[in-house]
Amino acid sequence: MIIVPEKEIANLMTREAAFTAVEQVFASMAAKTAYNFPVVREAIGHADALYGFKSGFDRAALNLGLKSGGYWPGNAEKGLTNHQSTIFLFDADTGQCRALVGGNLLTALRTAAASAVSVAHLARQDSRVLGIVGAGHQAAFQLRAVAEQRPFERIVAWNRTTDKLEPLRAVADDLGLAFEAVSLDELGAASDVIVTITSSFDAILTAKQVKPGTHVACMGTDTKGKQEVENALIGHATVFTDEVAQSVTIGECQHAIYDLTIRPEDITEIGAVINGTHKGRTSQSEITLFDGTGVGLQDLAVAATVVELALRQGVATEVEI
Repeated sequence: MIIVPEKEIANLMTREAAFTAVEQVFASMAAKTAYNFPVVREAIGHADALYGFKSGFDRAALNLGLKSGGYWPGNAEKGLTNHQSTIFLFDADTGQCRALVGGNLLTALRTAAASAVSVAHLARQDSRVLGIVGAGHQAAFQLRAVAEQRPFERIVAWNRTTDKLEPLRAVADDLGLAFEAVSLDELGAASDVIVTITSSFDAILTAKQVKPGTHVACMGTDTKGKQEVENALIGHATVFTDEVAQSVTIGECQHAIYDLTIRPEDITEIGAVINGTHKGRTSQSEITLFDGTGVGLQDLAVAATVVELALRQGVATEVEI
């Protein structure tokens, strides 16, 4: 079995490699050569933690496995990341455990890669202003990944606590982009692309705040009850997702499905756009929305990539089991 510990991931995995892995697996999902298994996510009744599994099988890449982990809200006080995860890869021919990979940084990179893929395929080519809603741990990853997809000139950002936006300002400075903390009304009026990356259970962004032609990527924590944008915005948009089954149950579209704003058949897998079987954006005024729910196949794709990089660079540990 190959072991790639968490400490090695930052020196192995790049945003470019994560983008390629996620784009390819989305295409495989739409082509029905890869599929996710049902998600398990439960409150364990200890340490206020949520714990679960995401798993699947990609027949094209022969990636079989699962990500095990969850959210421990008290970890920050212990000097640990609140989100903890480990990815297990299995040999599709024998069922033997092939690799054990640290999943914390990979989760952040694959989540950012998903929104970047959506921007690459759905945002207007003339997009110049990027809006970020939220300032948690994932926000900086989102900013770096998405900023590479269009010639953005300016970043506008909103968070309930404004001073928490300072790390994002530092990232924007590093990228050579102007940065401004704004109200939600100002953010919507200015932005060509908006990324929401919060853990909200109440709609933050409204339909009236989003101008025609905007691409919105909803990337916040996906679980039963979560909501970052109001249903009316989803109803006004052309909606894409990584996987429809997750979008309508634990993703951003769950509330819009419940009140019949949209139907499951109104949601398109972004892999269809990648494969060319769906035309994607059809006009400069169309609002497109990507509901990134975070599927297990994403985790397997980036983990398989990092295993190959680790073997190539001689930093993987191999043990007998």
